[in-house]
Amino acid sequence: MSLEVSIREGESQDSLLRRFQRSVQMNGVLREVKSRRYFLSKREAARLKAKKNARRRQLGKPGL
Repeated sequence: MSLEVSIREGESQDSLLRRFQRSVQMNGVLREVKSRRYFLSKREAARLKAKKNARRRQLGKPGL
């Protein structure tokens, strides 16, 4: 994954940095890096996904 942000004519470095940070955020680069920080086996990833879905379903049902 490659991100490229070039400076526009008359643009300050601060606004260039803000554009770069926004593009990184929108492309999900940091989320990808955090998810790959530690190795998870397929079994462990499936277990965590199921646990997350169960929690979401439980919180989504008011009054139960």
